[in-house]
Amino acid sequence: MSATKSYEELHHISKEAKTLEGVIRLLEWDQETYMPKGAQEIRAEQISLLSGLCHEMMTSKRYVHALEKLINIESGEIKESGLKSEQEAALREWRRDLVKATALPTKFVKDFAKLTSEALAVWQQAKNCDDFALFAPYLKRIVEMSHEKASLVGYEKVPYDALLDEYEPGMTSDEVSKLFSSLGTQVKKLLGDITAKSQVETAFLEGDYDKKKQIAFSEEILKALGYPFEYGRLDLSSHPFSTSFHPTDCRITTRISTNNPIDPILATIHEAGHSFYELGLPAHHFGSPLGESISLGMHESQSRFWETRIGQSRPFWRHFLPKLKNLFPDELKDVSIESFYRAINRVKPTLIRVEADEVTYPLHVILRFEMERGIFDGSIPIDQIPDVWNDKMEEYLGIRPTTNREGCLQDIHWAMGGFGYFPAYTLGNLYASHLFIAFEKSHPDWDSRVANGEFAFIRSWLQEKIHAHGRRYRSIELLKRIHEKEFSPEPYLTYLNDKYSDIYQ
Repeated sequence: MSATKSYEELHHISKEAKTLEGVIRLLEWDQETYMPKGAQEIRAEQISLLSGLCHEMMTSKRYVHALEKLINIESGEIKESGLKSEQEAALREWRRDLVKATALPTKFVKDFAKLTSEALAVWQQAKNCDDFALFAPYLKRIVEMSHEKASLVGYEKVPYDALLDEYEPGMTSDEVSKLFSSLGTQVKKLLGDITAKSQVETAFLEGDYDKKKQIAFSEEILKALGYPFEYGRLDLSSHPFSTSFHPTDCRITTRISTNNPIDPILATIHEAGHSFYELGLPAHHFGSPLGESISLGMHESQSRFWETRIGQSRPFWRHFLPKLKNLFPDELKDVSIESFYRAINRVKPTLIRVEADEVTYPLHVILRFEMERGIFDGSIPIDQIPDVWNDKMEEYLGIRPTTNREGCLQDIHWAMGGFGYFPAYTLGNLYASHLFIAFEKSHPDWDSRVANGEFAFIRSWLQEKIHAHGRRYRSIELLKRIHEKEFSPEPYLTYLNDKYSDIYQ
């Protein structure tokens, strides 16, 4: 059999497993949107069963045999000539996935999937009634199983590295800690400088904004950005998210706030950025690493690119503010573009991460990274999480939660078993800053085009530079190919200082 035929055979087997994985994600989407509360128990069983089947498919003798024809699983050496360089890259990623997958017994995969499905429902209940003790036993078990997972998969220094590598391949907690240490120090200084200045006026954003009109406006923005509703949809959930089952089915959710219409708008744009990445992946590579996103950090770079660099820019609102005024004339009739721009970029510490401004946002992520490392090295016991969290909030942001709903229970990630996920949020901001420099160089007139309501050229640039490559490159490698500079936090810090020095004069 030729190398091409062997590759096609492997791709076919992998595609079957990825199709089943899409069904699991569909069940999870339904769980967060429309599923009846009483269906939680059977949904946990469904997800557990399908997760086990998916894992068995991706570790089966049939799959391993197909992969072994093309690459030495032990050494990683490509066996066959005649393959394209991108196919060889795909083989290396398939091998990486197999090594990790075969380290996990199917029973472990099923048990963990069932646990996290159950934990999601309990977390939501605990959050609603502000009862951390209700969620604590599930969190304790998730941490225990995550430790077991790290041991099974393997790591060089600390267990947390094995979890971080799942979301940001090749990155270690020591590297993240070094980045965050430098970033945190300079962000705190900038925050102090801003706090010393007069605060911007935001009272006009704190009125009673009709929910239905907010949803309608979010849909209008999505249409203008080019979000294809024939391949996606917008729904409501307690925690905004984006999910994809295939490049032809990518769905997003948002949440509505009656006293601030900007938060749901920006949340919608943020999730649209995630969805554009999934929609931009080459459909003919679906089922292979070439049809998948590089990392959570790169994924987050796409959502933050759209949310902050486009959605919170002056040009964007030169186009959309008149439309928003038509929808809410009483609340916004006397508001100028400059006042609106300054208001939506106000810097003020908040308890809730997803409502945080650009300056304080990294501090929320650094807090969570430090919490996770402490939880995994045993320095933060489960029952002390609320107090440690509150102490760190007070230290970093000068505010202290009075409820766990606004503190350690606010995020869904731990209930999902997503330890190692949080650093991707700030890595995404750092990546986006490198990308935007290259984008601006390619499109120096981007601001005038956005002010005229043009957005297709942004999607096309991101699709060409990032989405089209799938997992062919690591995040840092791809950034260097695009920006031609070494990765560092400096572009992000320069952006923050320039933007907010202008806003706060």
